[in-house]
Amino acid sequence: MSDKVLAKVAGREITEAEFHAYLQGIPREQQAYAANPQYRDQYLDQLISLHMFAQFGEDEKLDETEEYKTILESAKRDILAQLAMRNTLKKVQVTEDEIKDYYEANPKKFEKGATVSAKHILVETEEACKDVLAQIESGAKTFEDAAKEYSTCPSKERGGDLGEFGRGQMVKEFEDAAFAAEIGQIVGPVKTQFGAHLIKVEKKQDSSKAAFDEVRAQIYQQLMAEKQNDAYTAKVDELKEKYLEK
Repeated sequence: MSDKVLAKVAGREITEAEFHAYLQGIPREQQAYAANPQYRDQYLDQLISLHMFAQFGEDEKLDETEEYKTILESAKRDILAQLAMRNTLKKVQVTEDEIKDYYEANPKKFEKGATVSAKHILVETEEACKDVLAQIESGAKTFEDAAKEYSTCPSKERGGDLGEFGRGQMVKEFEDAAFAAEIGQIVGPVKTQFGAHLIKVEKKQDSSKAAFDEVRAQIYQQLMAEKQNDAYTAKVDELKEKYLEK
């Protein structure tokens, strides 16, 4: 990082490296703004103001007050504790064999439920639903064209396509009919609280075990969290024996 001097406050240089470090400390939700030149100037102004107030506090001898000493001691404690905890946790590792062993030992945790991919047409009444079905069966309209013309669901813009869904994602009457239907079959009217549906199943996927690569990161994060928690707890117990007075 450059040592280019961006500003001087009471003889102290504010370098580009210091400014970069300051930007790293801003809230995560504001990080995206840091790339915008306009906002970067605002952040630089904030850093300059910080230096100026610090100098003003020094001039006022606030660093000689008891309040300053108390805050400084508290900050020192927090920083040392954070560094010590980071040093403890960075030693924790999760091996590839451990991830694979966990995957093999817990097959039920990685089961993917059965899914259906379907399209539907939603109208107000069963009679209207039957009329639309008759047009489709006669060949007057395709299912997709009928959905665009008659369906009251926003999915009409996609020819009624709902995409893939599993159990528990749709109302029970709709779900039961969709999972019971054969691929390519149009079923309905199916009455639900929303109206009457025609359902056309496009694809079905039986329940299966998620592939290792799909869940590897998930397992890693879980094992790492568990190991870090164990390491933290063990270190606390060790430090109690070493430092805690009884």
